Amino acid sequence: MPHISPTIEGFRAAFRRPSLTLAEIAWRWTVGASAGALLCFGFIEFLDTLTVDNVDATLLGTKQPLLVLRAIKHILRGSLSRATFAALFAALALSLLWIVAASIGRAATIRALLDQFGGKLSHNAPSDIPGPPTSFRSLIGLNFLRAAATLAGILALLGAVIVAGFASPEANPRPGLSFVIFMPLAAVICMVWAALNWILSLGCVFAVRDGEHALGALSAAVSFLRERTAPVFAVSTSTGLAHLTALFGASTMASLPAAFVHIAPTRLIVAAVVLVTLTYFVVVDWLYIARLAGYICIVEMPEAVASAEPLPVPPPAGQGFVPSTPIQTTIDRDELIIGDVPGSAPALS
Repeated sequence: MPHISPTIEGFRAAFRRPSLTLAEIAWRWTVGASAGALLCFGFIEFLDTLTVDNVDATLLGTKQPLLVLRAIKHILRGSLSRATFAALFAALALSLLWIVAASIGRAATIRALLDQFGGKLSHNAPSDIPGPPTSFRSLIGLNFLRAAATLAGILALLGAVIVAGFASPEANPRPGLSFVIFMPLAAVICMVWAALNWILSLGCVFAVRDGEHALGALSAAVSFLRERTAPVFAVSTSTGLAHLTALFGASTMASLPAAFVHIAPTRLIVAAVVLVTLTYFVVVDWLYIARLAGYICIVEMPEAVASAEPLPVPPPAGQGFVPSTPIQTTIDRDELIIGDVPGSAPALS
């Protein structure tokens, strides 16, 4: 089987199957739109529960920063419990929605990619052989673990803030030292969360492919990463660099309308920024499908992705070229020389 590049195969699959990107956009943007709507209406309802008396209205009407701040503090007094309860309820509802939507969407995209690369792998096998059943319960479990890891990461960041705050008490404030302590802790927490989230998302492939339960799929993902480190790293690096390029490009394009803030209408500038942002999200979803297709290519086509035969090892320095046959360094006494051949002796003057 010829050697192939899983990175190229992943980009080719994402380019030839735009329906997969549309499916990814469908469930991701549905969750995002639901989250935005829930937060917006929840904030409006929270504001509706606040009471503003005549004194607060008078202070707000003065437009003086200190007086306005005093009025806001008085209005929000006693509303922290309601805001906390509403935020927890919204986070729980959105987490459940994301777990279900991510499980359905991931099952559809992984099954489509498995069918594509599986058919490319076995040309002689009949196409009507059913694959392993999709374990929806396993996907629910893996996505639940991803949500739990995210919550643990948020709590860990809050703990890092508290720990860093101990280095800067009110009696002797040292904000620089707190910042120095917080940044390494935050970096470690973010790296651990990213690694856990990536392995759990990779485990969804084996949950769909092999019908593994959540822990079995996670174990299979770890074994796959250990055995196929080089091609997995190549796919992740390529899509990661493409993601960074898209991020820098989108940031540059989004900052350009700000230069015309005094010329163009505000609505036009906001619409341009929103359009660039949505385009960036589309590109990110397409890159995610390309990366997922690259991983599945490695899983389904291990022989074709295998590295080529290693090149011959050169001789150590100082030894030079080592020939395949030994070089004769002695004289063969049985071999005739010119003087022994009759008539070949040179004439003497």
